[in-house]
Amino acid sequence: MSHPAGESDDGALRLDFDRRLMLQFRGSVVTSDAGLLAYRELDDALGLSAMTGEALADARTGKNGRHALVGMLRQSVFGRLAEYKDVNDAERLRHDPATRWIVGGKAAQGAAASPSQMGRFETQWLALGKNLSALTDLSGQWIDRVHGRRPLRGVVLDMDSSVSPTHGEQEMSVWNGHYECTCYHPLFVFNQFGDLERCAVRPGNVHSADGWEGVLSPVVTRYRGKVSRIYFRADAGFANPEVYEYRSREDQICDPSAGEPHPASASGGGNMGMRSDAIRLPANRIPQERIGYLLTRPVGRPPNEVRRSYANFTYQAGSRTRPRRVVAKVEWHPDELYPRVGFIVANMARQAENVVAFYNKRGMRAVD
Repeated sequence: MSHPAGESDDGALRLDFDRRLMLQFRGSVVTSDAGLLAYRELDDALGLSAMTGEALADARTGKNGRHALVGMLRQSVFGRLAEYKDVNDAERLRHDPATRWIVGGKAAQGAAASPSQMGRFETQWLALGKNLSALTDLSGQWIDRVHGRRPLRGVVLDMDSSVSPTHGEQEMSVWNGHYECTCYHPLFVFNQFGDLERCAVRPGNVHSADGWEGVLSPVVTRYRGKVSRIYFRADAGFANPEVYEYRSREDQICDPSAGEPHPASASGGGNMGMRSDAIRLPANRIPQERIGYLLTRPVGRPPNEVRRSYANFTYQAGSRTRPRRVVAKVEWHPDELYPRVGFIVANMARQAENVVAFYNKRGMRAVD
């Protein structure tokens, strides 16, 4: 009888594998990110990294230039594309065959940049004034390169702020009461395809709209004359007189004689670039009084579905130079005592419900 532990009194237990099976430990030639190679081919076809390499200034001295700046930029960008967000990930990725091929140069036959090299690249070499300026315009130049192959009829620009939590004593890192953390408060402009048009890193305690014109204006200037119409959407943090006046100035540039948008031609040529805006308006007493007839709870048993009502009216706050169109939406939900009310300031000629639908697509792909 066999021993309970697997031993036997009549000889040692031996294993005999099939000798045709060969095992090799060669993890350095296996990658789980081969899909990035297709993106690298697209990068080469469009010349995006090559464009960046011409704009970056290399201030390294001595023997610090094993990898070109453009190669380390690829390692940084493609790594984040594959969800490797920490510089320490470079310890493993520097030996990954896909990463080595993406970086190119000496990395293809050796190794990509190490964590210390990537750390110096992102915090020292890219932080040079000339390189920061180049990076600020980089995303817009990349987008223009793509649109040069596939022209647009119109572009939708969504502006919004966000939160970037910080840890330690980082410069401009400040407590933000709204987000309840120590952070940066960056500002972004995206287009309808989810592409980042432009951004700005700001201290954590600034207002949502702080510095908005410096971020938005270069993007509008790039598209002026290239598209038939520029759409703009933003939340209530950007509902201020300066934003509305900026829109009026842009319309004057498009049509100096009348100051009003003239019809866009089908070709998209000529002096085009009129703006259509939809900006959420913070709720206050005066707009709510204008739609008071919609705020009375409907008589009878509440239905099982949501009841929606829309309204249009003009409204001029004391800080504004002229009245503007306001679209209101009122929703009565079956299990709620009070309605949900929203206001949008718009210069669009669409019906009220279509203006609301357009605004609600913020962050989604949608161009009419």
